[in-house]
Amino acid sequence: MAGRLDGKIAIITGGNSGIGEGTAHRFAGEGAKVVLMARREKQGADVQNAIRAEGGDATYIRCDVADSASVVEAVVAAVDTYGGVDILFNNAGFGAGEQFPEESDESWDRVINANLSGTHRMTKAVWPHLIKSGGGAIVNMSSIAAVIGFNKYMYDIVGRTPSASYYAAKAGIEALTRHSASHGGQHKIRVNCIRPGQVLTPGATGGGTEHVFKKVFDRTQIIDGPGYVIDVANLVLFLCSDESRFITGEMINIDGGTARKL
Repeated sequence: MAGRLDGKIAIITGGNSGIGEGTAHRFAGEGAKVVLMARREKQGADVQNAIRAEGGDATYIRCDVADSASVVEAVVAAVDTYGGVDILFNNAGFGAGEQFPEESDESWDRVINANLSGTHRMTKAVWPHLIKSGGGAIVNMSSIAAVIGFNKYMYDIVGRTPSASYYAAKAGIEALTRHSASHGGQHKIRVNCIRPGQVLTPGATGGGTEHVFKKVFDRTQIIDGPGYVIDVANLVLFLCSDESRFITGEMINIDGGTARKL
């Protein structure tokens, strides 16, 4: 039976860990040729080799989405390797430890640049290749933090919340999603956005604080227990496959019902 992404060429930023890594494995298992873009070379090469060992097709290309020249060079390298682009998963990004209202200008600029500006840079670099391919799909990574303030819940439990820059960057990504989707229709380019809630990844749990993390989702979700990387990967796969051909410009929660409970 044919895979859901057979023959498709997919770029995943932040593909060396967490949701990006899980999605890369999922895509490759469905027949996609996967380009892993990330800064940390050893991790990227490890994911590439793991996918190849499973019989999939993957190539790691170093890319820093916070740097325009790096993005352009990486996309050119991807097209040189596979001949085009059909899918882009704008997954790369990070938050900051500095809290509102004390967050420094440097922290604000760094987070906005990596998340919001990085998503725009990648979209801009890939767009003409999607047009040349006759269309394609883009999925952008937002967060439930774009629409819900976790301050009371998270601060009471773990003593910190996502930085103001993170909230703002994710909300900006959603506006960019709507805008680019409105331009993509004529080119058969669909652009959607996902809002994960509490998902167990090393980045989210701090590499070993699952018991603290558990207190957050126990208090804030409708569904008991955490989300897992595979849950998010399955949604991204659907949005990048032909099964979602009539969906564009949407913000889709994958949060265990957090948005309905809070």
